[in-house]
Amino acid sequence: MEGVAWLTHKYVMHKWLWILHEDHHKKQPGFFEKNDAFFLIFAIPSILLFLFGTMDQKYWMVCIGLGILLYGAAYFIVHDIIIHQRFKLFSRSDNTYVRVVRWAHKMHHKHLDKEHGESFGMLLVAARYWQKVKNDKQRNKVEKLV
Repeated sequence: MEGVAWLTHKYVMHKWLWILHEDHHKKQPGFFEKNDAFFLIFAIPSILLFLFGTMDQKYWMVCIGLGILLYGAAYFIVHDIIIHQRFKLFSRSDNTYVRVVRWAHKMHHKHLDKEHGESFGMLLVAARYWQKVKNDKQRNKVEKLV
C-alpha cells in the first residue's frame, strides 16, 4: 500500500486533484480541509471490496479491502495525529521514527505549490531523513555533555 500511496500522492494529489490537496499545503483557517475528501475517495473502494467480496465469496477482494482499511488507519494515526497534531497526542515524542516521519513530512511541506515536491510516502521514509535525525540526536548528546 505504501507504493500505491506514494504514486497517488505524487501523480494524482500533486497533479490533477491538486484542487483538493492544495489547502493541505497552504493552510486555511478551520479544522477541516478539502484534502480530507481523500478519506472518502480511499474509503469507498475499501467498502465496496468488502461488500462484493463477502457477497460473492471472493475473499481476495476482502483482503484488498482490509489492506486499504489498515493502511488508512495507519495513515490517519501517522499523518493526522503524529505529524500534523490535529489531535494533541505524541506531541513531545522523542521516538526516532516519529522524528523521522515528522522531518520528512516537513520537507514535503516546504514546497507550497504542487511542483518540486519530495518525500511523497508516509510510513516508509528515505534514508537521508533517518540520517538527519540520527545526526541531530548525536549532536544533542554532545551538547548535553558539554
